[in-house]
Amino acid sequence: MKQRLFTPGPTPVPESVMLRMAQPLIHHRNPEFQEIFARVNESLKYVFQTAQPVITLTSSGTGAMEAAIVNLFSPGDTVIYINGGKFGERWGKISRAYNLEAIEVKVPWGTAAQPEQIEEALKQRPTAKAVLLTHSETSTGVFTNIKRINDIIKSSSNALTIVDGITSVGAHEMRFDEWGLDCIITGSQKGLMMPPGLAFITLSERAWAMSAESKLPKFYFNLAIAKKSLLTNDTAWTPAITLVLGLDTALDMLRAEGIENVWARHERLTRAVRAGCEGLGLKLFGNSPSHALTSVWLPEAVDGKKFLDTLKKIYGVTTAAGQDDYKGKIFRISHLGYYDDADITGLFTCVELALGAVGYSFSQGAGVGAAQKELMRK
Repeated sequence: MKQRLFTPGPTPVPESVMLRMAQPLIHHRNPEFQEIFARVNESLKYVFQTAQPVITLTSSGTGAMEAAIVNLFSPGDTVIYINGGKFGERWGKISRAYNLEAIEVKVPWGTAAQPEQIEEALKQRPTAKAVLLTHSETSTGVFTNIKRINDIIKSSSNALTIVDGITSVGAHEMRFDEWGLDCIITGSQKGLMMPPGLAFITLSERAWAMSAESKLPKFYFNLAIAKKSLLTNDTAWTPAITLVLGLDTALDMLRAEGIENVWARHERLTRAVRAGCEGLGLKLFGNSPSHALTSVWLPEAVDGKKFLDTLKKIYGVTTAAGQDDYKGKIFRISHLGYYDDADITGLFTCVELALGAVGYSFSQGAGVGAAQKELMRK
């Protein structure tokens, strides 16, 4: 049976990328690798829409989150973070692990932080060095308007704007330089259509200046060392060579499509998935949908676990379960990265078959038809 992955990380990897990674290994300290890495570095700037260097780390996205903290702050510094899910919560955990004063702005799961909340938090803590945001909260499928929030941060404080873009880069509009952001990170296994193992981080000039004052301990994640190596298209430590080769091909695909078209494709697929769910009478979770994934309440009328097991074991479709208090209550459908119209209509064929198998009542073809109708819109 063909397995179909609809999880928001890891996401499907294009065949051409897998073939590239299957090629014989090369050495990372020779001109052949440096030529490839130079091309990768320029393509990453294009995806991030920045003229700043984009540092490639051999780690998961959480490694890049930690790199942001240890390179920009000193013990006792105050930061404000938005906790609206597992990954917003993670900003607070990492900050406290390094003895920062981490001020939480908590928003209910399924809702997005509003600019007024950030403005109020900054009034309460005017000396805060940064606001830590999550652009697309993977645990809930909620999008936060970081452009609007960044405008508030810049107009009312000297704080840096630091963004977890792990499931937003490549799915949502992201204009790092134009919007005046200070730090953004992402991971390879999301919108970049790669296996896990690489993380990426870029800093503004202002953030680089602040990093020179940082007193927190750092070694492997020392971005100053990584930036120096990048000047010669090299890495400070042994990179995940095979992943970098695949990334070269994946980034070529994104450039060929055009980043604005990539964003538009994700928005279109989001609309189709949401329409398909609503066509089946499934209730959507969250009030500010991400273009990376859609969170859906499991139908109350049937055994939700049995439905997801049937979807996976009988029809080969793997989605993501809910987390923490929403485990067993919602499931999450990814449309992040290497997906097209046929993937979405095929998904709803399988969803309908699985729902029918567990006794859920719906009009046959309602989900497929609703998704298809949305995809046919101009």
